[in-house]
Amino acid sequence: MQISLSTRVFLAVSGLIGIAIGGALLFTPVEFQASSGINLADDVNLLSEIRAPGGALLAAGIIIVSGAFVQKITQTSILLSCLFYLSYGASRLVGVMIDGVPGNAVVAATACEIIIGLMSLCALLRFHKKQNRPT
Repeated sequence: MQISLSTRVFLAVSGLIGIAIGGALLFTPVEFQASSGINLADDVNLLSEIRAPGGALLAAGIIIVSGAFVQKITQTSILLSCLFYLSYGASRLVGVMIDGVPGNAVVAATACEIIIGLMSLCALLRFHKKQNRPT
């Protein structure tokens, strides 16, 4: 089964977002978080806690983008996109319930994560439907 153009584009965009945000969290966490009004200051422990998921998001983004070009991992890439973005969005919603509503930038990030996660879920269901079609 060939990867559709829409799936390729979606995986490329979804993965590049992960690479960009993951890279920013890993390599420039103070500046990146400051753009959302978050002050990390010079807390080495907090910076480590920010950089670690940044590296994971960067790695996930690379795998997601790769699925746009390597057919053997397309399904895995779509699933990873679905899990990564929905887990981030859902975790932020848990944070809202426990801690209260964060600033506008974080609320916008939550909405984007949930939207990309749901789009990933739709892409995964569409991929399975095409894969299970009799030839």
